[in-house]
Amino acid sequence: MNKTYLSFIVVLLLIPLTIIYAATTGSIEVTVLELIKGLFINGDDNVAIIKDLRFPRIIISLFAGAALAVSGVLLQAVMRNPLAEPGIIGVSSGAGFVTILMVTFFPTLYFYTPLFAFIGGALAFFLVFTFSWKSGLNPLRMILIGVAINAVFVGLSELFTSGGSSVVNAVSVTTSTLSMKTWNDVNVIGIYGAIGLILSFIFYPYANHLGLRDQTLKSLGFRVNRARLILSIIAVLLASIATAIAGMFTFVGLLIPHIGRSLVGTDHKVLIPFSALAGALLILIADTLGRIILAPMEIPASIIMAIIGGPFLIFLLRKSDRIYGN
Repeated sequence: MNKTYLSFIVVLLLIPLTIIYAATTGSIEVTVLELIKGLFINGDDNVAIIKDLRFPRIIISLFAGAALAVSGVLLQAVMRNPLAEPGIIGVSSGAGFVTILMVTFFPTLYFYTPLFAFIGGALAFFLVFTFSWKSGLNPLRMILIGVAINAVFVGLSELFTSGGSSVVNAVSVTTSTLSMKTWNDVNVIGIYGAIGLILSFIFYPYANHLGLRDQTLKSLGFRVNRARLILSIIAVLLASIATAIAGMFTFVGLLIPHIGRSLVGTDHKVLIPFSALAGALLILIADTLGRIILAPMEIPASIIMAIIGGPFLIFLLRKSDRIYGN
């Protein structure tokens, strides 16, 4: 069987299995049959609690993972750099900082959190692009400046953690603990996440074209800057909404594209949907592990991702000497 088809089949099988396991396992445990009966046939108190507390975080995990993975794919296409990732170049931290800032000083505007996150992510990406542009794109310079911008926004966010209780409450908006998420959060990430994912697939040809040199594309009449701008906006939207609702995660937008290229190839028509599915599965697994390993205590999914992501990235880099795009 073709490796691409097999990869899709495996991921598509693992997602529903993981959802069922995540829904039925934890401080309240039910069987699959009890879960189905409680949801669709007879009311059940335990199933009602699972529906209101566990299902929102499952859905948010799926959307956040898909959004971050696809954001990483698009940013790597825009920057022509396999190390570009929203958590590394400052997009996520910029989104988190502006969100914290606005919710702290304007708490009545809490429902505009996605907009604040997008503004923060766009600001961070604009700074990276502006400071790194010097007669063209230099992948190494962009990553180094992105790391610096990320450090600045992380530092500014840390300043708020030493404040009063109101500030701590604001910081909780962007933490990566997915507990206590509500169906309202599901609606927000579902709407904006779906828009971003659909747009990313619509404009996938731009990502394929940007694999060529700018001079070549311009000689063919391709509007390089417009394509780069459109993909950047979509990538920032996806990363920002994931940060605003689910919190700040790293490595998702880095690992999944690497894995995707080795399994399904570099054609973004296939890579983008596969990355969305694989990213969704990865965050859901991380959140589920964090919830059950030390139950009743929870380990934030971002910590699980760091533990998994760091060594796995080193393994991938040591195993493969292929160059991005080849």
